[in-house]
Amino acid sequence: MTTAAVPDGGRGDEDDRGGLRAALGGLTTRGRSFLAAGVAAAACAYVLGQADLLRVGLLLATLPLICVLVLHRTRYRVAASRRLTPQRVEAGSEARVQLRMENVSKLPTGLLMLQDHVPYMLGPRPRFVLDRVEAGGRREVSYRVRSDLRGRFPLGPLQLRLNDPFGMCELTRSFSAYDTLTVIPRTEALPPVKLGGEASGYGDGKQRSLALAGDDDIIPRAYRHGDDLRRVHWRSTARYGELMVRREEQPQRARCTVLLDTRRIAYQGSGPDSAFEWAVSGAASALLHMLERGFAVRLVTDTGTAVGGEGSEGFAGAADSAESAGLMLDTLAVVDHSEGGGLSRASDLLRGGDEGLLVAFVGDLDEEQAALTARMRHRAGAAVAFVLDSGTWLTGGAVAGAAEERVRKLREAGWTALVVPAGARLADLWQQAAGVRAESAADTYGGWS
Repeated sequence: MTTAAVPDGGRGDEDDRGGLRAALGGLTTRGRSFLAAGVAAAACAYVLGQADLLRVGLLLATLPLICVLVLHRTRYRVAASRRLTPQRVEAGSEARVQLRMENVSKLPTGLLMLQDHVPYMLGPRPRFVLDRVEAGGRREVSYRVRSDLRGRFPLGPLQLRLNDPFGMCELTRSFSAYDTLTVIPRTEALPPVKLGGEASGYGDGKQRSLALAGDDDIIPRAYRHGDDLRRVHWRSTARYGELMVRREEQPQRARCTVLLDTRRIAYQGSGPDSAFEWAVSGAASALLHMLERGFAVRLVTDTGTAVGGEGSEGFAGAADSAESAGLMLDTLAVVDHSEGGGLSRASDLLRGGDEGLLVAFVGDLDEEQAALTARMRHRAGAAVAFVLDSGTWLTGGAVAGAAEERVRKLREAGWTALVVPAGARLADLWQQAAGVRAESAADTYGGWS
């Protein structure tokens, strides 16, 4: 909660003079008209020698000045608080803002006008008029904001306008606090199909990682009756003074890396229905889906930036999945086009170790970038690519032959690759990718038989 004086007495002479000048500058059109009419009437009365006209002129000129002085010397304080629920919403969804005003002084207020500063993307600026607020009284008002564009938008500061009963003067004060609304990409529920890299349980599978990240899992344990003597860890036995054996079976957790191509040259068009926004929303949907299925997940972009958790190699673990999901969604809320020309930084980052399941959302690929993307397949247990032919998102035409050729090269390298036409639903493509992968696996095993 923040507090502001509107206005407050007891100030020094210099502050008092400055406040009085500000109050005079707050004269409304009506107040200025009264003052000008009074001065004109007084001048005419002096020239014509009319005493009655002089009294009328003095009344007209004095009234707005008295209103300014009274409004300036009024002593009371108001406190304001803002409550934003929720603070993170999907694009196209609404958030509710609740404002509370409290008169914490011992005097009732006059007419109060509230205005909250809101970016134009969230709608018009809300304005409210509050009647007299008694001493210690409270007033609550609320409004809703909505944005079709993702991003982080400041709400505030709250502005308070005070008028005198005659409408001659208006003073404005602003509170200092503001809140931030985070608009994340739209997400889509995906079907629970198997795309590979979904090992679970125990063992030394290539596409798994420790679920209980830390060194405690690999510390030898005490010998138990029936343990194979070949598993005795002699160094630990000598250290602890008792027979210790190695732990060869450790709980594992499947991994998933979501790669988002943000290169400006890879996408055409802009706006909420553009190919780039579809790719961002697709990445957000895939991240949430894989987290819900128990995967350790991280987000990687073409700039070499990785966002996940504090677990092993930056993957979000089970304990911090909710926090990590929020962090990745906040990152996607503000992600923008990069000026890079290639995917080499992302390729170098993925070179560090086993990525488990790799899900890529990429834009237009030339031959060099298609070959580089194809080589990423060898660093993952399974790989699925959604290739956006951004030209079709502008024209609505058929998929270009160049995009089909790039997808064919990715498939030859082992990717499960699909072209994303304009207006496609990720849930349908997700299901289709599972079918393509199942057919590919059947063909492989059929060839072995």
